[in-house]
Amino acid sequence: MSDPGNNAGSADRSLGQLVAAATAEMSALVHDEIALAKAEVRQDVKRGAIGSVALIVAAVLLLFMMPMLSFAAAYGIHNLGLGLAWSFLIVAGGFFLLAVLLGLIGWLKFKKVKPPEKSIASAKQTAAVLQGVKPHPRPAVTARASLPAASGSTLTGKAMEKAPVQDKGSSVARSST
Repeated sequence: MSDPGNNAGSADRSLGQLVAAATAEMSALVHDEIALAKAEVRQDVKRGAIGSVALIVAAVLLLFMMPMLSFAAAYGIHNLGLGLAWSFLIVAGGFFLLAVLLGLIGWLKFKKVKPPEKSIASAKQTAAVLQGVKPHPRPAVTARASLPAASGSTLTGKAMEKAPVQDKGSSVARSST
């Protein structure tokens, strides 16, 4: 962005150049705010994805591995001398604790996901600045603008007759500005 304290060059700039510079700076500002929002959202999406993966792994463990592993573990515990019913209850409790642990990890990861606060604050600040800017009223433009006749004009004879007549002094004065 330009230095607001350095106004030496701004006196020589035309209105078109000033509008073009303002448009370019506004475009850059909007582009930077979009980039900031993308960066913040990308970080939160990554956290959410890790939480989702942990929850999916917990569900997959419960659904696919539980029958096979529970039977194997229960019969293994039963071979140690414990009753078959107690063996199955111990195995089920172990899988339940594992699912609770993975569910807690997923919940904590989801809890860390926050809205993009920097982007929201920046957008609110920009909106507040832009609300104070009001366009200048434009003068009404007449339907038929009078153009000075030039020596190299392409108007035909009939069109020249219909064109408004101006004195040469006013057309010379206008062409010098």
